[in-house]
Amino acid sequence: MIAVVRTRTLHALRDSLTEAQEAAKAARDEAEQHKWSSELATDSAIRAETALEEVQTTALQRAVDVAHLEGELEALRAQSLLDTEDRQALRTLLRITRKQNSRADRVYVLFRFGELHSVHATQDAAEIAAETEGAPRDGWASPATCCAGAPSPASEVPWRIRTLPLGGTR
Repeated sequence: MIAVVRTRTLHALRDSLTEAQEAAKAARDEAEQHKWSSELATDSAIRAETALEEVQTTALQRAVDVAHLEGELEALRAQSLLDTEDRQALRTLLRITRKQNSRADRVYVLFRFGELHSVHATQDAAEIAAETEGAPRDGWASPATCCAGAPSPASEVPWRIRTLPLGGTR
């Protein structure tokens, strides 16, 4: 079978084919452009997700670091308070030591039935020493009250404390 086509129709078909080919080429170019944009968007999304994960990991590490540093700060505050207390205790001990190291101007001599028993830095220490040896806890009197009447001979008094000055004549 032979088909007869007119020239005008043939030109129209060729023009139509050319237009269709150009439209197809434009569609392919547009599809390629969309594909490239899609790949670019996918790459950007992947990079954004990776960056977000890194930021989250860094933020988590920073939170751990902050918690660790807060713990250290609390420990240092407690240590500072202890250091302050220690310094205060040392100052108190230093004052006490200085007072004790200051030169004594008297001693307290403990006698038992007129014989020297021991020598002490304070009257309380002499009384405690006598009490550990069996002296009664009460009954200690100052020399002014015990000697108001006729003084008893030293050999008749079970325990007596006498204050003796140190460092020269007085």
